[in-house]
Amino acid sequence: MSASSPASVQDALDLIRRGTDEILKLDELEARLKLGRPLRIKAGFDPTAPDLHLGHTVLLNKMRQFQDLGHQVIFLIGDFTGMIGDPTGKNVTRKPLTREDVLANAQTYSDQVFKVLDRDKTEVRFNSEWFGRMSAADMIKLAGQHTVARMLERDDFAKRYAAQQSIAIHEFLYPLVQGYDSVALECDVELGGTDQKFNLLMGRGLQEHHGQPAQIVLTMPLLEGLDGVAKMSKSLGNYIGINEPAIDIVQKTMRIDNALMWRWIELLSFDIGPADARELRAQYDAMEGDDRQGAFATGIKLRLAEEFAARFDGSDAARRAVLAWQNINASRGAGVDRDLLEAREIAVAVEGLRIAALLTAAGLTPSNSEANRKLKERAVRVDNELIEDPQRSFIAGFDGLLAVGKRVVRVRLLAG
Repeated sequence: MSASSPASVQDALDLIRRGTDEILKLDELEARLKLGRPLRIKAGFDPTAPDLHLGHTVLLNKMRQFQDLGHQVIFLIGDFTGMIGDPTGKNVTRKPLTREDVLANAQTYSDQVFKVLDRDKTEVRFNSEWFGRMSAADMIKLAGQHTVARMLERDDFAKRYAAQQSIAIHEFLYPLVQGYDSVALECDVELGGTDQKFNLLMGRGLQEHHGQPAQIVLTMPLLEGLDGVAKMSKSLGNYIGINEPAIDIVQKTMRIDNALMWRWIELLSFDIGPADARELRAQYDAMEGDDRQGAFATGIKLRLAEEFAARFDGSDAARRAVLAWQNINASRGAGVDRDLLEAREIAVAVEGLRIAALLTAAGLTPSNSEANRKLKERAVRVDNELIEDPQRSFIAGFDGLLAVGKRVVRVRLLAG
């Protein structure tokens, strides 16, 4: 698509605006699109955890749309800022990560992002490239470009200051160094979550200070997790990791509330476009009070689930996972065709694993304590047998189906 003609510029703007929370400033974006040159689009990710989840892909999807429009995307790994720790939304100072932790996490990020982004159209950069060369004098000079009063305009800093909670000096530096990334990369557009608006605007100000055109700021909504309430987060357990097996992606997607389904379509789906989404929503709303509405929603969620699983684990694995989910759902866990489920191999010692540890190792529960709660709730089955005894152990050679509620996985235990 050429960005030079008015019609195509409008088409590009329509695509870019889909799902966005705010664009600052839209008229500037339109003007740059009319220049007909590839824009430099940046989004930064601090590698504070080893795996990406669907919440991260809200930004990645928007970056992919920019790529499809012919623009240059910069996936910036904040290996330097990751050691500071982003204070956004925090009421206490974050514990800094070690250089080794950051580099290990950064490598997994690099491996995962190309499940969404086009590798040939992506520039991967690390902000240690410029901050690693910056002297103490340079950092003090950068710090002199903003005031403490301006920093305290940030809601999270203001609340902590009012509550007499400590704010470390290095936390004030975080927005500055994130903003300076845009100077170093000469960005036209920076993407971020709504909680990053202060930091993104810092980039605009620093670019102007350095004689560059100010970047356009595009904020994306924070994706609600599986519970439909809190922001998707690994720590809350309400997430879908993009490295998870296809069956987990499908089973978790099928658990979301119908109301959340429309939000996920808007922010995460490539296959269900705006016109298709409007038509599906109209059909769904017309079924209000009709028994068919639930089945209709299930069909839509299956489309989403298969799309996500195919994107992250391949189309063959996605199709098998959908068939497995349909098989599991139809049989309520009884008589499931285990050949539809790829076995998860877990190494065990001679004495084997107790049921709680096995459920956790299989990814069905986040912890042994949660597994024990599920046992007490009579929600655990092994090969469709109800398990209540927490002392029940399984040894090498076991190959069976574990179920917690409606989630079912196949596990094979190997001598370790």
